[in-house]
Amino acid sequence: MGQDFVGFVTGLAADAIPGEVKAVLRRSFADTMMVAAAGSTTEMSGIVREFARGHWLSSAEAGRARMLFDGREVSPAGAAFAGAFTIDSIDGHDGNSRVKGHAGSALFPGLLAIADARRATGEAVTGRDFMTALAIGYEIAYRVGLALHGTAADYHTSGAWTAVGLAAAAGRMLGLHGERIRHAAGIAEYHGPRSPMMRCIDHPTMLRDGVGWGAPTGVSAAFMAELGFTGAPALTVEGGDAAPWWGDLGERWEIMETHYKFFPVCRWAHPAIDGALALMEEHGLKAADVARVRIDTFHNATRLAGHEPKTLDEVSYGIAFPVAMAIVRGRIGLDELSPDVLKDSEVQRISRAVELVDDDHLTEISVGKRWAGVTLFLRDGREFTSAPRTPRGDPDDPLDETDFAEKYRLLAHPVIGAERAGRIVEQALRFDELPGGDFAGLLDELYRPAGQPCAE
Repeated sequence: MGQDFVGFVTGLAADAIPGEVKAVLRRSFADTMMVAAAGSTTEMSGIVREFARGHWLSSAEAGRARMLFDGREVSPAGAAFAGAFTIDSIDGHDGNSRVKGHAGSALFPGLLAIADARRATGEAVTGRDFMTALAIGYEIAYRVGLALHGTAADYHTSGAWTAVGLAAAAGRMLGLHGERIRHAAGIAEYHGPRSPMMRCIDHPTMLRDGVGWGAPTGVSAAFMAELGFTGAPALTVEGGDAAPWWGDLGERWEIMETHYKFFPVCRWAHPAIDGALALMEEHGLKAADVARVRIDTFHNATRLAGHEPKTLDEVSYGIAFPVAMAIVRGRIGLDELSPDVLKDSEVQRISRAVELVDDDHLTEISVGKRWAGVTLFLRDGREFTSAPRTPRGDPDDPLDETDFAEKYRLLAHPVIGAERAGRIVEQALRFDELPGGDFAGLLDELYRPAGQPCAE
């Protein structure tokens, strides 16, 4: 029998976190920050940072926290808001296919904001402290997400369940105990954005995965509970229907189901992109050789945005256009996430020639996994087919260090430079070993504006 929720949140010790779980969270730290660096260049990130500056100002009462890759101070909730939208603006962050979403895009900006606010008041947060809070946040968030999807009919965005995980982790960082932890989770669950995910799939905009509001909701819930605001119980934690997802808390780690993306687009498109690139390489093909493409995949993937996207949001939640980009350019990096790509005539040609096939069998088996097969039809009449596959980066087919290095080269290096990116990655991959002063130095690296590649 696993631990009770409050006991897990208040009692987890850093030494009790398994080494393999710590390894996942170290990788998530490095990976999420590289995605955040790329995200800081987007129009979406610029808008939300200006909004935070105008509507979430810092003060002695609210606290002071800097915005990621920006450096300007806002309240901790404002920094969580801006950081979550910044990360989510580049769909390249970690996720969990069983939970159908992403935890790190809310947890990192929220917990970093609290750590930065505490540092501003002279309270040093160590990497060990941060590891403990992060492990709590990920594990609670993932389990809340499983419970939510298992007990509610709609497919809700990640903001709905990351808010609860973040509230619990933030509560731990703030030193909350007992009932106040329960109330923080209840407040976050009740106020968390239960946004309909398929609406943003069918009509892509800057709303994305709900974490932009889930993160400040989680942070605010912890601060409200600290002041005595009540909100328990969180039914996705304490409700009878949720019990199946909590019986082994502290014994089995859902964190181990975390996956990583190589391409900064919707995960549902990844097996098709991998399949197309494999066929291109195996047969020595060029984009000019390809006449049309057929993608056999699961139902929801066929609902991804159309063949002629008008915005970058439609590219992120697309499948035909990202596959065409990969065929034409051989990669999907920061250059492929600029407005210019929408006018690439060769990408447009192939994208318009993509046929999406709703495959009943692939839909049936796409539970906890995402499946697709690809056929390339060449201009000379030949056909090449890739058998159905799942994406690289899943726990059973992990990315290697070369993959991560290439991902960061394509996404982060153009923004913060190879030297600064390398320094952040190196420290993030051992963040829990950093004492307070060194962890504060890592925070400084993360908050300096993106246009400053070297420390001043």
